[in-house]
Amino acid sequence: MAIKKILAVDDSKVDLINIQTIISNAGYEVITASSGAEAIEKAESEKPDLIFMDVVMQHMDGYQACRELTHKADTKNIPIIFVTSKGQKADRLWAQMQGSKGLVQKPYTAEQIVEQIKQVK
Repeated sequence: MAIKKILAVDDSKVDLINIQTIISNAGYEVITASSGAEAIEKAESEKPDLIFMDVVMQHMDGYQACRELTHKADTKNIPIIFVTSKGQKADRLWAQMQGSKGLVQKPYTAEQIVEQIKQVK
């Protein structure tokens, strides 16, 4: 699957701009959301090829949004990679159990983000 459009989700404006810049500089179209609920809406309407999602967010965390997306027929095949400060082995296992395809720990480098995109292809 060729990755063209990527949804970046983070409730921190600084983190969202950072990941948006990395993805854009790597040559991909980027759409953004600042909450789990908005991520679900954008995923359904925009049909991104990949989602980078923060875990710790207000109201609906990334895990809950991931579970909802992986249980909806029109979004269940969109790969989700968590971008989070939670990087323990248990966190990685829990992320995988929620349906994610990977986890990038903050602080991350541009190379780590681009590498995750390449692995999904």
